[in-house]
Amino acid sequence: MTPHDFLADQFQGHRPHLKAVAYRMLGSLSEAEDAVQEAWLRLARSDSGDIDNLGGWLTTVVGRVCLDMLRARKSRREESLEERLPDPVVSLADAADPEQEVLLADSVGLALLVVLESLSPAERLAFVLHDMFGLPFEQIAPIVDRTPVAAKKLASRARQRVRGAAPNPDPDPADQRRVVDAFLAAARGGDFAALVSILDPDVVLRGDGGTLAGGMKVLRGVAAVAGQLGTFQRMATSATAHPALVNGLAGLVNTLDGRLISVMSFTISDGKISTIDILSDSDRLARLDLTHLEL
Repeated sequence: MTPHDFLADQFQGHRPHLKAVAYRMLGSLSEAEDAVQEAWLRLARSDSGDIDNLGGWLTTVVGRVCLDMLRARKSRREESLEERLPDPVVSLADAADPEQEVLLADSVGLALLVVLESLSPAERLAFVLHDMFGLPFEQIAPIVDRTPVAAKKLASRARQRVRGAAPNPDPDPADQRRVVDAFLAAARGGDFAALVSILDPDVVLRGDGGTLAGGMKVLRGVAAVAGQLGTFQRMATSATAHPALVNGLAGLVNTLDGRLISVMSFTISDGKISTIDILSDSDRLARLDLTHLEL
């Protein structure tokens, strides 16, 4: 094995972790892959013999790359994830793909990713690297050009904004699935009372149909979300709903004549639906690899 091949093999061992970091930073699977690839290019150009801790070095590099990508996104006023849903990670309930398991560790739901998008790039990096991956502030500080104390303050500010903004999902997958099944039954039957009974009073519905459909639309509260019963019923009676995990939480993949038309993610808190996230943007759906679901 050549030194280059050995280095490539070492890098592949860290790839799932690096993609998990980048996905939480960027909320985009394609951009996360780009960030990981850039880390490999930088590693290949470096003197790897001087790297004592390859995993830590690569995590730092991916963090810097993601920070640059977030700052560029902000400076160009590109469409942010406040105007679109993050890319969903869809899997089967019994999925055993190691990379997906790492990617979805801690069940980083779409609702949490939307909240993370509201943070500044530096706050997001400090929070993701410290709170989600346990990196010390001494390692985070140089990435954001701050002292460790200042980096700790960034993470603290981010933590305060995240706390309570994204609901904590119920931990039992079976309980989550029962509520989603109840939602589907209420939708199919056009049962308004049944739908209201499983919605949290402060439920939030985010629907992203893409730019041609006017971008992401957000509804808040039981009255507004239950008012979409007619839309839910048309979807539930015309499409085929496939149970799936969406970012580790109970969800639905909906197809019509074998064609993917939407991915739905539900956050179930205290037995009620607190958020519903629906991605129906045909362009983004076409980029999802769902072959493992055998739809």
